[in-house]
Amino acid sequence: MKMDFDWKNFSGQNFNGKGPKVHDTVPPGKGFKPFFRSLKIIVLVLVLVLLAMDSFYTLSEDKVAVVTTFGNPTSVTTSGLKYKIPLIQRVHRMSKEIRGMAIGYDSNNTSNVSILSESEMITKDFNFVNVDFYIEYQIVDPIKFYINRETSVDILKNLAQSYIRDTVGTYNVDEVITTGKPEIQTTVKTLLSERLEQEDIGLGIYNVTIQDAEPPTVAVNNAFKAVEDAKQGMDTKLNEAKKYQSEQIPAANAEVDKATRNAEAYRQQRISEAEGQVARFNEMYAEYSKYPLITKKRMFYETMEELLPSLKVIINSSDGTQTLLPLDSFSQNITQEGDAQ
Repeated sequence: MKMDFDWKNFSGQNFNGKGPKVHDTVPPGKGFKPFFRSLKIIVLVLVLVLLAMDSFYTLSEDKVAVVTTFGNPTSVTTSGLKYKIPLIQRVHRMSKEIRGMAIGYDSNNTSNVSILSESEMITKDFNFVNVDFYIEYQIVDPIKFYINRETSVDILKNLAQSYIRDTVGTYNVDEVITTGKPEIQTTVKTLLSERLEQEDIGLGIYNVTIQDAEPPTVAVNNAFKAVEDAKQGMDTKLNEAKKYQSEQIPAANAEVDKATRNAEAYRQQRISEAEGQVARFNEMYAEYSKYPLITKKRMFYETMEELLPSLKVIINSSDGTQTLLPLDSFSQNITQEGDAQ
């Protein structure tokens, strides 16, 4: 059975005329418009918040950053809060700290087992030696390091191994194990630094250290240790000799100064005595020129006064004994006898 309605005159009432009108309810689809409007606002706010969060970044004291704008890098080296263009610029942080690279052993392995492919080398005198190196490096150019970030460390390691082998090959085995270590380290550091400047990969060498160096056999190693002990003993003796020298030299210098002062004083004394004798002779000569006879007699008497007290008289008795008497006492006895008479 088909029913026909007049939709234009249909008012939404029940057939009895008492039902609600269709115009009194919400039109289909119109109730979702405020919801979608609110959702758009929320999404827009979230996008703005995310853009704001992506517009700032912080850089600590121990880091540098490379900011890329459509792939074009620029470096930022100062610390603090920084601004960047969201979605366009990207920040790549890098550490300023010194990094380490082990050559000849695995630094992460506590057993320190040597990697022979890296540590075993041939010396100038055609001996084998195991040498472990530790390379310390750091980033000196953030942009160049960012550009070569995937290959720079490998390049550094390959160059270090090459220069280490070339340098060790110019020394004898005993020098590599004992006295030549400081010179080898300095040479490798210099050559490697110059080469990295030419490669321009953003890395620089901070230090090169020989961690360990030993011959491949135990017997040879013991022999080199004995040589090293002997050299240390020699250094100890030299230090002791230098210490004794430093202690004795000041005393010897003091004795020399004392002897020099005494000699100078004696020289001055003799000069003064000579000058006094010359002055007295000149005075005597002047007196002699005036009164020759009187001066001769006075000089004779003065000479006798000086000589007679030192003369001694020997008296031989009848029994063969001899008596030694000073002349002054003898003359005094004669004088006393004469006075008694």
